Amino acid sequence: MTLVQTATLRSLPPYVFAELDRLKADARARGATLVDLGIGSPDLPMAPAVIDALAAAAAEPGIQGYPPFLGAPRFFDAIGRFMARRFGVTVDAPNEALALSGAKEGIAGIIAALCGPGDVVLVPEIYYPVYARAAWLVGAEVRWMPMRADTGFVLDLDAIPAAEARRAKLMIVNYPNNPTGARVDRAFYDRAVAFATRHDLLLVSDAAYSELTFDGSPAPSALQSDPAREVTLEFHSCSKTFSMAGLRIGFVVGNARAIDALAAYRSNIGYGTATAVQHAAAYALDHHEELVPPKAAAYRSRRDAMANAFRAAGWDVAVPEATMYLWLPVPEGVDDWDWVKALIDRDGVVVTPGVAFGDGGRGFFRISLVRDEATLAAAAARIAARRRVLMRAA
Repeated sequence: MTLVQTATLRSLPPYVFAELDRLKADARARGATLVDLGIGSPDLPMAPAVIDALAAAAAEPGIQGYPPFLGAPRFFDAIGRFMARRFGVTVDAPNEALALSGAKEGIAGIIAALCGPGDVVLVPEIYYPVYARAAWLVGAEVRWMPMRADTGFVLDLDAIPAAEARRAKLMIVNYPNNPTGARVDRAFYDRAVAFATRHDLLLVSDAAYSELTFDGSPAPSALQSDPAREVTLEFHSCSKTFSMAGLRIGFVVGNARAIDALAAYRSNIGYGTATAVQHAAAYALDHHEELVPPKAAAYRSRRDAMANAFRAAGWDVAVPEATMYLWLPVPEGVDDWDWVKALIDRDGVVVTPGVAFGDGGRGFFRISLVRDEATLAAAAARIAARRRVLMRAA
């Protein structure tokens, strides 16, 4: 049997994480022991109460059947309560929400549901890969929105050409941001909603890290700036917030027409999200006030341990106010991949090159805070030492 890729699939640029996996495999084949800080896969355990809720749900009568296409009533109720308590946003969850097998598949799905050849998707120039790749897979065009270090990695909406905005079907924003750790205030969403309204496009807010903030007030929701849900769709994830990444559970909430489009797309290619997992996620959402602070505190402690180790080694790094990442500059005069390879081959530390998140990320690298404080501090000392060596060589 001959397998033929579509032209669209063949035209995708190489996936940077595949190359990173190859480098790790080669190093391990040589006998290296690696501290892998490349992938943001949470190592903090799920709360025992969430595990108990999952086990109880798995034992319920009828749980073995297919899940509801849209979502379980228990999960919808919890989504409504969470949005109201956390953000002060009132939603009609059965009509304005949808259960997802992770936010990533939902974001890819809404792009596929609404876009096709000739359409434009506005994507930050530093971006989570699915934003652009999902658009390319359906033949849509991607236009980059400026996102620079000198403005704190906050999107410059005024710099988007009006002609591109008029052609766009949707615009994607992601705060708190992966990979940079940047966050925004309510005023940013006010501007983004006004922009979407003015140009008749859908604002897609990826809020997967909304609960992992450390300094200042909690992160806002884009729906606070669009209480009527006229132009906004917001994606939430339980992966990092509740360490449920392996269970693949999240939800989307917002504009009812966009929810309907995404539901129609998903019902044609799958069969919903496991009911028992939805019930466990419902428990987590209903108890977020007690479950989230320990997770956020752990990531903050890890951030501080690593930053202190960098500073002790003579590198005064900037620390983010949110997420589970550090976003740092590659040593001046050193190529991104040379930097990553040197850390793997010489120091046994895996980081992600910024170019994994688009050309706008070139010259940076991301560290995932997925190990304990002592391990992260030791890794920081090695990274700082390698930086000094390469900067002298450059």
